[in-house]
Amino acid sequence: MATSKKLVIVESPTKMKSIQSYLGDDYEVLSSVGHIRDLADKKDIPADLKKTSVGRYSIDIENDFEPYYVESERGRKTVAELKRALKQADELLLATDEDREGEAIAWHLLETLKPKVPVKRMVFHEITEDAIRAAVERTRELDHDLVDAQETRRILDRLYGWDVSPVLWRKVGTGRDGAALSAGRVQSAATRLVVDRERERIAFVSASYWDIEAMASRDAEAFRVKLVRLDGATIARGADFDEAGALKRAVVVLDEAQAGELAAAVAGVGAASVTKVEAKPGTRSPYAPFTTSTMQQEAGRKLSMSAKHAMSVAQRLYEKGYITYMRTDSQSLSTQAIEAARTQAVELYGKDAVPLKPRVYKSKSKNAQEAHEAIRPSGETFRTPSSVASGLDRDELRLYDLIWKRTVASQMADAKYETTTVTLEVEAGERRAEFTASGTVYTFKGFLEAYEEGTDEKRGDADKGENQSLPQLTAGDEVAMADVEPKGHHTTPKPRYTEASLVKALEEKGIGRPSTFASIIDTILDRGYVTKRGQALVPSWIAFSVVRLLEENFPDLVDYDFTAALEDDLDAIARGEQHRVEWLRAFYFGDEGHVGLRNVVDNLGEIDARELNSRPVSENVTLRIGKYGPYLEVVDPEKPDADPRRVNIPEDLAPDELTPAKAQELIDAPVAGDRVLGEHPETGKLIVVKDGRFGPYIQEVEPVDPDAVDEATGEVVDPPKKRGAKKEAAPKPRTASLFKSMSVDTIDLDTALRLLELPRTVGTDPESGEAITAQNGRYGPYLKKGTDSRSLESEQQIFDIDLEGALAIYAQPKYGARRASSALKEFDADPVSGKPIRIRDGRFGAYVTDGETNATIPRGETVEDVDFERAKQLLADKRAKGPAPKRTTKRTSTRKAPAKKS
Repeated sequence: MATSKKLVIVESPTKMKSIQSYLGDDYEVLSSVGHIRDLADKKDIPADLKKTSVGRYSIDIENDFEPYYVESERGRKTVAELKRALKQADELLLATDEDREGEAIAWHLLETLKPKVPVKRMVFHEITEDAIRAAVERTRELDHDLVDAQETRRILDRLYGWDVSPVLWRKVGTGRDGAALSAGRVQSAATRLVVDRERERIAFVSASYWDIEAMASRDAEAFRVKLVRLDGATIARGADFDEAGALKRAVVVLDEAQAGELAAAVAGVGAASVTKVEAKPGTRSPYAPFTTSTMQQEAGRKLSMSAKHAMSVAQRLYEKGYITYMRTDSQSLSTQAIEAARTQAVELYGKDAVPLKPRVYKSKSKNAQEAHEAIRPSGETFRTPSSVASGLDRDELRLYDLIWKRTVASQMADAKYETTTVTLEVEAGERRAEFTASGTVYTFKGFLEAYEEGTDEKRGDADKGENQSLPQLTAGDEVAMADVEPKGHHTTPKPRYTEASLVKALEEKGIGRPSTFASIIDTILDRGYVTKRGQALVPSWIAFSVVRLLEENFPDLVDYDFTAALEDDLDAIARGEQHRVEWLRAFYFGDEGHVGLRNVVDNLGEIDARELNSRPVSENVTLRIGKYGPYLEVVDPEKPDADPRRVNIPEDLAPDELTPAKAQELIDAPVAGDRVLGEHPETGKLIVVKDGRFGPYIQEVEPVDPDAVDEATGEVVDPPKKRGAKKEAAPKPRTASLFKSMSVDTIDLDTALRLLELPRTVGTDPESGEAITAQNGRYGPYLKKGTDSRSLESEQQIFDIDLEGALAIYAQPKYGARRASSALKEFDADPVSGKPIRIRDGRFGAYVTDGETNATIPRGETVEDVDFERAKQLLADKRAKGPAPKRTTKRTSTRKAPAKKS
């Protein structure tokens, strides 16, 4: 008879091996692979429930908002495996993460497995042997308040998204590449933040101002000085102007001529006298240890990692046992961690590196139940980055180094410095010009020996402070003045958000939780509401329409304070201070202080979609957001009744760059008309080359009146259309895209005819009898035989390759030597499969493959970032996850029983 074991269920397969090795043979550790069930999609609702609220939302809103859950295909397989293991167990330990999601996963497991053995909740914040063994000894009961908070959030997001998103589909349309638009409790507020910043940039009026810089010197020591006052009046700086370009206080604004004249006068004097020397001591305290949001911000600033990529790397470090739990809003450290940090600081930087008393950081979180430790190196003694380098890939080591430095520095002594400010005076004719210079010297570096926090982009003069060395000066000293130059400046708008600064803004405004910031940003990028320009986040015009619709019709849902209040309410439910059903009823149906989402949706007024998707640019130019993207609609003031002209907007033009002047530039740009290449010898139709939105292409069109062709240019001149005239149905003309190597200006008729005949039949496979064709596709040139496709090396091969060459390609292994030359990178053999690892460019971006397993390179990482160790890790992670679930498989559904309070 098999010996009974204690069954431990964790979330991730990566944790299983480490925890199993720590607990020994008396335990069996298995993984749930995350959530095993979720709210049902509409297609999974039984027929008898289709016409109820369950059919509409997978939530019975009339019956205490009871959710309707279904198991995923992967969840069903996981549950079957866990039930088999549970039969041999005498105790069940639910060891999922100690946050709302982890608590909910544990509850779903409990509801699905229905164990008949004792059940305990096991929690830990780091995966080390001591922590895991201690967790086994300190189990607790399931926290139903945390479960209620997670379930309320899930229901809230479903109601919000499924009620509001259809309004966007009807009134705004589709997003990037035809994808459906969506609204969400936190994603919509985050999108509004990015749009609001772009609105500020659009409305911004730049102001110009001038000052003077010079090099002062005494005893061969030179330092830079800047004009600050003229005849006792302060000289304007960037901070003195508001967003409209107006002055906020009384200052002297020099223009170019005045600054040049004054600079010449100062240079003519050639000397200045020191009127004041002021020295002020100061101290800087270290930064608190990392929370989830501050780690994401620093990883973005210093390591150029996206929030999603930083969380992925941190997850691996946690599961491998190198750091503590990476989803936390707590800044506190355990006594053990404080001692470890202080000890290491003394070992590395000396006994003066730490203060007499340990530093204690208080968490900003109101939710004590979710306040874990800050993110820190795991264990009683911290491992230095150099000691763990062999066990980590490049990104893991870089992030571990950042976490280690931040943790050690958090317990170190204050940095001490002295800032000296020198004021100089020059009598230039009848004008008295005052210059200043500042220099800072650190007398004790303290925590700066280990770590200094990165900074976000600053505007105006804020990022131009100088840290220079000044000579010993006293009042009355004379200094020489040289290189006196007038300097012109322009005020600049607020910088666009980066992922790091957006995470900071989300946290400051209380939108979302630290664990969700990465997914929020990932969502608005995937929806096409925001794109990246370098590190900057640029909103699309679609985002402007979406935010405008929500602001005008659902103002509460994108109000920052309201969104933050929802987050506070969820925290209150997690603490057991609010009841989830009463709260959901008030949110959805309304109460004395709130209208209710259902009432807002049911009583929406008429929304003018055309007006919603329009924005005036100038008197006769309007921006329209159409089905195929934004364009300018230009009305001829001399012919107001004529059809407006349409002008495409370049895809890389940011909204704040579409000024009236830029719009006029686009309107005045020469238009590349349709060039007639000739007549098709068989059909008699005209062959025309066009430059379209998605690139140049060939089109076969019906012959036109000779008078409609410009003899000088060969361009087709369309007759004017009458307003309201209906188009007659016509067969769709044949088209073919030009190859990348071809040009609209040089392509000839013969080449165009060959393009129109694609795909080209190369020949017939003598073995299978199947035709082999050569053609061009979205991902490049390729051969096709039945369902078997093989890439070609160049577009020219589509025309040139013969049957012998095609058969030679098909004779080679599909993922073998033939494709080696197309790999973006190649590495040695994978230790698991024994096959060489390559990086290829696929349909959904670059991916790592060994011919058996494919792993997509995560967003935020580039091909250049991936080395052999990282490639092995990506393949290992993909194998651990198992195959993706099939969406078409029927799911088993269950209803949730009312949660029982412990």
